[in-house]
Amino acid sequence: MSPAPHDDNQHRRPHTPPLAASFLEFDLTRELEQLHREPDWNRGQNAKTLVKYDDFRVVLIALKARARLPGHQTKGRISIQTVAGHVTVRAEGRTFDLPVGTLLALDHDLPHDVEALEESAILLTIAWPAGDRDSVQQLERQP
Repeated sequence: MSPAPHDDNQHRRPHTPPLAASFLEFDLTRELEQLHREPDWNRGQNAKTLVKYDDFRVVLIALKARARLPGHQTKGRISIQTVAGHVTVRAEGRTFDLPVGTLLALDHDLPHDVEALEESAILLTIAWPAGDRDSVQQLERQP
């Protein structure tokens, strides 16, 4: 008897809308509720790319209390906006306190990590210099 096939579709969102268009509009409350209903939320975090252009990304990330995004960096400039809860970001030997409604911008190639002090959600934006396909391809290979 052969094992049952693995169903990759259980983790996929149905009917994915376009990620790049002339304009895109989102209800972040609804998007966050959807992230909380998905199986990945049980692991302590979940994320969804909302916008995906060649040189620009917007990602909504939901984090349970004490969840961490360990040290990493990107060749693009980023901003981190807390849309729910409270997070800290460590970079350049400093700790940045980001309660709901605050935004932090970081330059490219700056190592940083993120920790949720309580159940939280952040909106991550990443912008690459025009033509920097290597950075974009590296991000696309990450889980």
